[in-house]
Amino acid sequence: MNIAAKPPLTIRLCGPRGFCAGVDRAIQIVVLALKSYGAPVYVRHEIVHNRYVVEGLEAKGAVFVEELDEIPAEHRAQPVVFSAHGVPKSVPEDAVSRNLFYLDATCPLVSKVHKQAMRHNRLGRHVVLIGHAGHPEVIGTMGQLPEGSVSLIETIEDADAYQPDDPDNLGYVTQTTLSVDDTAGVIARLNERFPNLTAPAADSICYATTNRQEVVKQAAPGCDLFIIVGAPNSSNSKRLVEVALRAGAKKSILVQRAAELDWDEIGAISTLGLSAGASAPEVIVNEIIEAFRARFDARVELAETVQENEHFLVNRELRNIELTTADMAFVNG
Repeated sequence: MNIAAKPPLTIRLCGPRGFCAGVDRAIQIVVLALKSYGAPVYVRHEIVHNRYVVEGLEAKGAVFVEELDEIPAEHRAQPVVFSAHGVPKSVPEDAVSRNLFYLDATCPLVSKVHKQAMRHNRLGRHVVLIGHAGHPEVIGTMGQLPEGSVSLIETIEDADAYQPDDPDNLGYVTQTTLSVDDTAGVIARLNERFPNLTAPAADSICYATTNRQEVVKQAAPGCDLFIIVGAPNSSNSKRLVEVALRAGAKKSILVQRAAELDWDEIGAISTLGLSAGASAPEVIVNEIIEAFRARFDARVELAETVQENEHFLVNRELRNIELTTADMAFVNG
C-alpha cells in the first residue's frame, strides 16, 4: 500500500523566545521555596501568565490565591510569593499586618519601572503611565504612588485627549511588555503635545520584549502561518501576534498547547513561523514542533537575532538551596 508522502514544511524557529530572566527567576523562587519550606507555598495571583506553569507548580505543592485573606491562619508561617508582574505597595503592607512571611518575585525590570515612576513623583512630576488598563503590572506600578498622581494612557487617541493640570511638569514610564512600535507612536504624540515631557532614565520596555519582537519581525515575511506560544492574558505574547501580522505573516495565531491547533484551518502551508512569549515554557514549543512533524516533512531553521545571557538572582533567603535540572524539567524539558 502506498503511503502518501508528508508535505514539506519549513519551520522558522525564533531565537530568542520563551522564558525571560524575570519569568525564570519567578518560577525558580516558587520551586526553591517549596524545597526549603515544604508545601504549601502560597502564590498571590498567577506567578506568570501561563496555565501550564501554574498547573506544574500546583502539582509540586503551590497554592494560588487571589488575595492574602485566603491564606488559612494555620499556614501563616508558610511563605507567600508575589508574582513577577509586581504588586501595589499595599500588598506587602497587608502581608506584614497579617504576620505573613512573603517572598517578592517581582521582575527586577518591573521594579526598575516602579523606581523610575517614584523618581518622577519625588521630583514633583505627574506620572504618565503608558500601558494596558487592568494588567497586573499596571496595577502594581500605579500602586507605588499616591492616588491621583498617575494617569494611564493606552493609545494615541488617549494621548490626544489627555488634559493634564500642569502640561509642563510631566514624566512618563511604560509597561515593560508593550509593542515597541505602538509605544513609540504614543510617546511621539505625547512629546508633540507636551514638549517638556520627561523620559525615564532608561527605556521601560524590557530587553526580552524588544528582542522577541525584533526576531519575529525578521522571520515573519513569507510565512503562511505564524504561531506564538502563549496565554491569552499574556500581554507580551499578544503583542507578538500583532507584530508577526504587521511584518508580513499571512496569518498569526496565539496557542497555549498543541491540542488547540485546528489542522483543517491550518491547511496546506509551506512556511511556518514559531516563537513563544516570555512566560511560555520550552516544553510546549517542542510539543508544537512534534505535532507538525507528525503531519509534515518538517525542517527547522533557527531565526536568531541575539543571544540572551541575563540572569537575575533569587531572593537572599533562597540562595543556599540547590536548584537542579530535574527541579525545572517540568518547564524546560
